[in-house]
Order: sequence, then structure tokens, then C-alpha cells
Amino acid sequence: MGGGKSENENPCLIGAGSPNLRMAGVRKMMERTQNQRRALISINQNIMLQPCLINKRGFSGKDITCDKKSEMPKMLAEDCKIIGVEECDDDDKEADVPLFVKHAEDFLDEIDRMDVDEMEEDVEDPILDIDSNDLENPLAVVEYVDDIYAYYRKTEISSCVSHNYMDNQSDINKKMRAILIDWLIEVHYKFELMEETLFLTINIIDRFLEKQSVVRKKLQLVGVTAMLLACKYEEVSVPIVEDFVLISDKAYTRKEVLDMENLVVNTLQFNMSVPTPYVFMRRFLKAAQSDKKLERLSFFVIELCLVEYEMLKFPPSLLAAAAIYTAQCSLYQFKQWSKTSEWHTNYSEDQLWECSRLMVSLHQKAGAGKLTGVYKKYSSSKFGYAAKAEPAQFLLTENFDK
Repeated sequence: MGGGKSENENPCLIGAGSPNLRMAGVRKMMERTQNQRRALISINQNIMLQPCLINKRGFSGKDITCDKKSEMPKMLAEDCKIIGVEECDDDDKEADVPLFVKHAEDFLDEIDRMDVDEMEEDVEDPILDIDSNDLENPLAVVEYVDDIYAYYRKTEISSCVSHNYMDNQSDINKKMRAILIDWLIEVHYKFELMEETLFLTINIIDRFLEKQSVVRKKLQLVGVTAMLLACKYEEVSVPIVEDFVLISDKAYTRKEVLDMENLVVNTLQFNMSVPTPYVFMRRFLKAAQSDKKLERLSFFVIELCLVEYEMLKFPPSLLAAAAIYTAQCSLYQFKQWSKTSEWHTNYSEDQLWECSRLMVSLHQKAGAGKLTGVYKKYSSSKFGYAAKAEPAQFLLTENFDK
């Protein structure tokens, strides 16, 4: 032994008949696996070590040392042979791979799969902060917008009417109501009023008819008076009484309009501050990160619901959420309801199912029949031809996963 160094002092020295040779190789391979993880992943799979070709002949009694100028010990250079996978028999491929290499690779592959799954769970459909871009906007009232909508949700029941209140009316019915509202939608469009004015108008009509019996010849008067009140509450520039007299083809006088106004506000106890579907639409559209196309289609769907008496059984917040969900399904032709939308609406996808299916049915028949005010309105270029969108018919046949 040159240099007088012992086996412990020379790490390249392999003693003859050393019983720890195999275990040292295992430990060294595992350490390299842990410290240089990419080595196993990037290994050329077409090349493999065939340990069965190691010559197990007895040692001559002399120690074998490494040639420091060469890339591998002389023993490994002489006794080991590297072959391609294609040169191996199929029966020997599985047996030729060392067990510790196979176990290490399997272990690392499992860790990689776990990491990928965890990353997918973390990034999949996160709940977004929809108010982060409005921190500097005082009109967005970011500090207490959640409190405002919590209050809306708490008080929306007070703005709802019974879904069968027409049973108490002796001279009018739900078809007459539908004709009135379809006409008022056209009046609203002609006067170029704000969207919230329309929703408040319909709310005033329903709450008044629930409490007051009306003869059919006065029903249109109730409608124009309700719109006049809604304009006074919502609009900056309010149409005058004579405008409503004229739009009703002078069927009523100015005095009749003012008398009906007095009756309506007293019947409703001057309560005009009620959450309509419109206030929820604005918040929920923001949560859905909507563009103009989705916004127009959503309003088209919910205005179809204003005409239908049967839709009174749903609260305003549910109508708004279902309208947006139905519009998304119509645009994308698959079910679309994000975690952010679910969080801000407090409605899961299956809770919207019943209402959404009814909306799809209304969408399908929107252009047919006599009441086409909403369809004509949203078939114009001003509203992006939203009425021409394909209905989400698959919602009528597809069941939600529970």
C-alpha cells in the first residue's frame, strides 16, 4: 500500500472481500438520490446497468486502488458492463434493474404526483377579492360593501310578494299583468331610463296589487304611476306627468295620475327603499368578472322573468344569481359557476337549478307569442343582439351532480 494510508483514510480503496461493499454502495446511491434528485428523473432510460455481469471471482489478496486520472475505478471498468435496454432480453429487464434504484424512483415519482395534486388544488378556482381594484374609488364603498349586501339579503324578503296574490284580485289576472309589464318595458326603453328604474317600477306594481284590489281599466294607470314614482326615486332627470299621460294615449288625466300616486305611496307606506334584483345583479356580475356580452345577456334573461308571474316565487338575489348562471351556460354551452360567484351570492350551483331551467324555457320562447317587448329590446345593436344568443338547452335535460 503506497503512502501508508489505511482503508479508512483512502475513500477510493476497496478492500478484498469487504463485507460492507454492497451496503456502502446502497447508502451512497440513496444519498445521491436525495441530494441530486434530478439525476434519477433525467436518467437516460435507454441505458441501464447490468450488475449481473460483475465478475465475482476471488480477489488476489491485494487491495485495488482507484486511478485518480481515470473516470471510474479499475475494478468497475473491468468487471462492469453498460448495455442498452434494447440489447437485453425482455425477461431480464425487470430483474436487471437494482431494487434500490427502482424503489427510489418509485418513491420520487409518488412525491412528484403528490406535489402536482397539491398545486392543482391550490390554484384551482380560488376565491378572488373582487374589490381589490376599487380601494381608491370612494363610490365603491369597499370598507362596508359587504355589510350593505348583508343588509340587502336580510331585508329582501320584505320586498317580495306572495306568488299567488292574484287569487285575491277579482277583475285582473296574471296575463293582464304580463301585458302591462311588457308594455312598460317598451316605455322604459323609449324614455331611456336607468335599469334600476324598471326593476323598482315592477316591484311597486306587485306590492301595490298584493294589497289593493284594482279594476282592469285602472291597471294601466297603476303601471304609469308606479313608473313615475320609480323615476322620482332613481332618476336625475324625471319625466313629467304629462309625458306619462301622453304615452298612455291620454287614457287618463293628470289629476287621475296624481290621485293614483297618492294612493300608491300611502298603501306602501312610502317605502321605496327595497332591494330589487338589480342591486344584486351588479354585485354578482362583478363576482363573475363579466364582460359586456355576459352583462347584456344576463339582463336579457332577468327581464324575461319580470314579465312572468310564476317567477315571483324566487327572491331577488336568487333571480339575479340564476340569471347570470344561465347566461354563462348560454355563452359557453357548459355549466359555469366559479367559487368566487358561489361565495358572493351564497348560492351553490344546485340551488340555482330550478330557477335556471325556467329561465332557459323563457329564453327559448322569447321571440314567439305576442309579448316580445324584451326580445325586441335585446335584439337591437344597442344591446349587442343579446336575444340572439343560443339558449342553454342542455340544462333542461342534464341533472346536477349532487
